[in-house]
Amino acid sequence: MHIANPSAETPGWKKSFLWLALATACFHAAYTSIRFPAAGLLIFGYAYGLVRLTDQPNVRRAFYFGLATGFLCYAPQLFFFWRIFNVAAVVLWLVLAFWVGLFTAIVCGAIRRWGKTKAAWLIPIVWTGLEYFRSELYYLKFSWLNVGYAYPNLQIAPLINLGMYGVGFILFSAAIIFAFRKSFKKIQIQIASLAVLFLIPLAWFLQFGSGMKIYAYSANHKPVSLVGVQMEFPTENIIPKILDQALAKNTNASILVLSEYTLDGPPPNALKDWCRSRARFLVVGGKDPVGSNNYYNTAFVIGTNGEVVFKQVKSVPIQFFKDGLRAPEQKIWNSPWGKIGLCVCYDLSYSRITDELVRQGAQLLIVPTMDVLEWGRHQHELHARVAPVRAAEYGVPIFRVTSSGISQAITGGGGVVAKTSIPGNGEIFSAQLRLPRHGSIPFDRYLAPVCTGVTGLVLALLLFRHWKSRPIRKAGKQEKILKS
Repeated sequence: MHIANPSAETPGWKKSFLWLALATACFHAAYTSIRFPAAGLLIFGYAYGLVRLTDQPNVRRAFYFGLATGFLCYAPQLFFFWRIFNVAAVVLWLVLAFWVGLFTAIVCGAIRRWGKTKAAWLIPIVWTGLEYFRSELYYLKFSWLNVGYAYPNLQIAPLINLGMYGVGFILFSAAIIFAFRKSFKKIQIQIASLAVLFLIPLAWFLQFGSGMKIYAYSANHKPVSLVGVQMEFPTENIIPKILDQALAKNTNASILVLSEYTLDGPPPNALKDWCRSRARFLVVGGKDPVGSNNYYNTAFVIGTNGEVVFKQVKSVPIQFFKDGLRAPEQKIWNSPWGKIGLCVCYDLSYSRITDELVRQGAQLLIVPTMDVLEWGRHQHELHARVAPVRAAEYGVPIFRVTSSGISQAITGGGGVVAKTSIPGNGEIFSAQLRLPRHGSIPFDRYLAPVCTGVTGLVLALLLFRHWKSRPIRKAGKQEKILKS
C-alpha cells in the first residue's frame, strides 16, 4: 500500500485553530445583516479557512475541526432553533455541522491517499456535491446559510447566474489557488487562475449579451400591479376591511396577496364576495381539508368571479411541524398577465421546487410565507436572503408576502423594489413588476447533481481502500508489539 505524501508539513494545532477562527469569523461577518451586503464578500475567508483545515495529519482530526467549525458557524446564526425546538436544536445544529466535517474529512482522506496536488481539484466538487445533498436531497434538507446566500442584495447578476451552488464551486476553486499555491506547479496555477477569471466574463457575456437589456419582457409590456398585506393569524371578519384599506391606497392593484396560513381553512364566502364585488384577484394561504384529520397547506387564487380559479399545495412541508400533506403535483396559474407560479413559504428555499415552476414557464413567482414574530429578527433576515437570489438565478420577479417580518417585491434582476419592516403587522406594500417572456435554469442545476455523484464515488472509494488496508495496518501494529 502506498499513501502519497500530501505536503512537507501539515499544520499544527495552533495553525489549525487559527484557520478555524478565520473561517468562523468570516462566516459570521458575511451573514451579520442584510443591511451590509458588501460584507458578503468575506465569505471567501470562510472557504479559505475550510480548505486550509483539510490539510491535517489524519482524517479524524480533519473531521473534528470541520465539525467544530460548522457548529460554531451554524449554531449562533440559527439560535432561533432553540425557541422552536428547545434542546433538540443542538441535534439539528450538529446535523448541519456534520456536513462541514464530512467535507474536511473526505478532502483530507483524498490528500493523504493521492497527494495534495491531485486531491486539490476535488475540493470544489466535493463541496458542491455535499452542499447540494444537504440542501436538496435528504429528509432533513436545509439550504439556508449556503455560501451562495451571502450575496442577497449585491448587483452581481452575472455571478449569480451560475446559480447559488455555482457560486460555491467558483469560491472554493479560488480558495484552492490561494491555500495550496505552494504545492502547484506554475503552469497549474496559471490554468486554474485563467479558468476562474474567464468563467466570470463568460457568464457576464451570456447574461448581458452585446450590451442589450438583461431580460426580454413579454409582449404586452404592461406590468402587473400587486399589493401585499402583512398579517399574522388575523380573524376572518377583519380581512375584508384590511383588503379595502389596501385597495384604497393602491386603486390600480390587480392582485392582492396575503400570507401563508392567513386562513384556518378554505376561502370563506366573505372573501369570495369581496373579490367578486371589487373585481380583483386574491392570493391567500389557507388549509384545504383532506378527510377529517388532515389537510393540504394551500395557496388559493380567488378570481374576479368570486370562485377559486387556481390553487397550489406546499410541496415540502416543514419537518417536525404539523404542516399538511405534500403536494401531489405542481402546476402554473395561467393568469391574464402571463404564467404565474405559486410556491408556499419554505418551498422557495428548495431549488428543485422552484426549478420545476420555471421549467413550466413561470414568469412571476408569488410566495405566501409564514414567518412567526416570536422567531426573531435574525430569522426574518436570513429568510429574506432567499428570494433575491432566486429571482436573480431565474431572471423572474418574485412577490413574497410574510405573516410578519420582511415581505419583498423583487425584480428579475434580484433587486428589492419594495419591502416591509419588522414586525410590520398590518403593513401594506405594493409594486409593479414586469413579466419576462420566460425564466432560465442556472447552470449549476446540472453541475451540482454531477458533483454529488462524484463525491459519493470518492467517498466510497476512500472507504473501500481504508477497509482493504485494515489487515496491513493490523499486521504492522502486531509487528511493532513483537519488536518491543
